[in-house]
Amino acid sequence: MAAFHRIAGSPLLRSAIANSKRTFHGSAIVSIKAGDAFPDVELMEGRRVSAALPARPPGTKLSLARVLQKQPKAIVVGVPAAFSPACSATHVPGYIAAKSGIPTYVVSVNDAFVMKAWKESLLKDGTPEFRFLADPAGALTAALDMEFDSEKIFGNKRSKRYALYVQNGKVKQVFVEPDNTGVSESAAGKVLEAISKA
Repeated sequence: MAAFHRIAGSPLLRSAIANSKRTFHGSAIVSIKAGDAFPDVELMEGRRVSAALPARPPGTKLSLARVLQKQPKAIVVGVPAAFSPACSATHVPGYIAAKSGIPTYVVSVNDAFVMKAWKESLLKDGTPEFRFLADPAGALTAALDMEFDSEKIFGNKRSKRYALYVQNGKVKQVFVEPDNTGVSESAAGKVLEAISKA
């Protein structure tokens, strides 16, 4: 026991522990902020057949970052779960009802089949400025540092509720719910008003 205390209290060991803490802290993901480039992470998309939108089977890979680089204005809306009450009744319908004309991308940690079905349940007319994208493994959500532990409810990590205003691939404004799932900071009315003043 005395030998253990001598080792545990040694300056060399204390220095190694301090350095490892600094290294771990320094490698932490930094939350997305205004001025950052939107992360280039592959998502998946499925689109229904219509005259305006060619058919894409669920599972088509898509780089949202590359799409956003070509758009002077866009909104990315992150939600905890497709078909969940707040997402389906309030959050996403708020953007649809606003008819802002700004291309809007709805992203969730779900598979492309679910996101395609959810889009079709909310958009009967196939509104082309809205695209619903799957982040099945949460790669984009992690890159944005928008993950939260929801294993007790959903069985895995999910996305915080957020909205990002993006211009030509650069994030201009960030709106994140402080409690991860509420609908206030990222609500369509608040976000669109802030964008109009930018």
